[in-house]
Parts: sequence; C-alpha cells; structure tokens
Amino acid sequence: MNLKLKGKVAIVTGSSKGIGKEVAIELAKEGAKVVLNSRTASDIESVKMEFLNNLGVSENDIIGIPADIRNDEAVKKMVVEVVQYFGTIDILVNNAGIFEAKPFDEIPPDDYLRFYDINVVGSIRTTLAVLPYMLQKKWGRIIMMASENGPQPDPMMIHYNLTKSALINLTSSLAKAYGSSGVLVNAVSPAFISTPGVEQMMKNGAETDGVPVELYIKKFQEENRPNIKLARMGTMKEVSAMVAFLCSERASYISGANFRVDGGSVGSVN
Repeated sequence: MNLKLKGKVAIVTGSSKGIGKEVAIELAKEGAKVVLNSRTASDIESVKMEFLNNLGVSENDIIGIPADIRNDEAVKKMVVEVVQYFGTIDILVNNAGIFEAKPFDEIPPDDYLRFYDINVVGSIRTTLAVLPYMLQKKWGRIIMMASENGPQPDPMMIHYNLTKSALINLTSSLAKAYGSSGVLVNAVSPAFISTPGVEQMMKNGAETDGVPVELYIKKFQEENRPNIKLARMGTMKEVSAMVAFLCSERASYISGANFRVDGGSVGSVN
C-alpha cells in the first residue's frame, strides 16, 4: 500500500530507541523526511548513522536534533531548526515518555508531577510548536503515543496510567479544535509490546522468581494480560505500521480516535 508519505516531514520524539525508533524507520521507508529526537546527542547521531548505512536514507532526508521536551525553549528551537532544514513540518509523533512499575504507596506525589510534565505537557509543548506550520498549509498529522493503561489502568503503574488517560483526552480535544483546519489528531495505544523496556522488565521479573524468561512472560500474560488470545507479545513493527497509516492520506477521514494495538488486551468496547 502506497501511503503517499514521500517528502512529508515528520518529527518523532524519543526516537533513539524502542517504538519511537521503529516509527522513524517505518516513516523513512515510506519516503518521509525524518527528524530524530532525543535528549542525548550521541544517541541520536548513532541512530542517524544506522539510517544512513542500513536503510539507504539520504543525508538530505534525515536530521537528528537533541532536545528535552521538558524545556519550552529547547522544543521551540528544535522546530525552528526543522523548518530551516526542511522548509516545513507535516507530521508530529509524540512518542517520548517515561514509565515504571511501582505500588501506589511507594509513589511520592512529586513523581506524578514529573510523569505528567514529561508524558503529557511534553506532548503539549511539541504540539504547540508545530501547529502554526500545519495550520498555515491546512494539513497535518499529530499522533499521541498512549497506552492500554489509559482505558485499562494497571494497579502497579498509577502515575503512568493517569498520563496516558490524559493523552487520549488531549487527542480528542485537539481533534475537535483543529479538524476543520486540516490537522488530524489520533492516539495509538500499544499493549505488552516487545520493547527494550518491557523486555528488561520481563528479565527482572524472571530473575526475581528464579525462572526462565519465557516462563515468566507466559505467567505474566496469564495473570496480567489475560485477554490477549494471540499468546505472544506484540512487536514494535506492528505498532509502527499503525502510526504510519494514521500519518498518511489513507487516514484522511480519521481524527480524534484511539487505536489500540494490544492483541485484544483491553476487554472493554470503548
């Protein structure tokens, strides 16, 4: 399927690893000009070299910009640099964020502020910075990377859950505010995806229980994700494929929606 993304300029925050990196790869393969972003310049440069050497991406079609989404000025500076380099911005994938598993009574109140600032306000900062360019051309795609933990909270990640619910709400709000101006906003909610972070969590759990990782994953799924009938973790490619589709002209009548890439993990109809 030709997604007609050739030449589109896409910023993917938190794209030095995990789902963000996979999304950047998918968009680059579809012909988009990709902006890699992370807090650390060396991480971005390393990923950029992977794109140039392994994907055949041209130097003219990729740029890496270190910027902390917690910093207003850093975000504004990044967007200005993108426009100076590529001339415009068409797509924003708000992927950067943090997560951890911790019981409620071990989460200090300040951690809620920290998670909210990064996972929610960080996406607001980047969206505010790119929006004028999208409105000017009456075309834009904004994707919020949410989670199954938004509609289906996990008891061990309450501070994280709240931020992902907020992102889904933000998605709907922005879609209503800017849909008539040609800017489409959607959320993608992965669940139990084989990312480096989740793999490390599974490894840690296996070590604690003293069992092989494969057995711990099976136990974790049965106890915590019983609605996944596919009997496996999802892949980052399965998430990035959905993101790429929503960024394309093929998704021209979709806005304000939350797409769950969860293998059926969320049991509700909403």
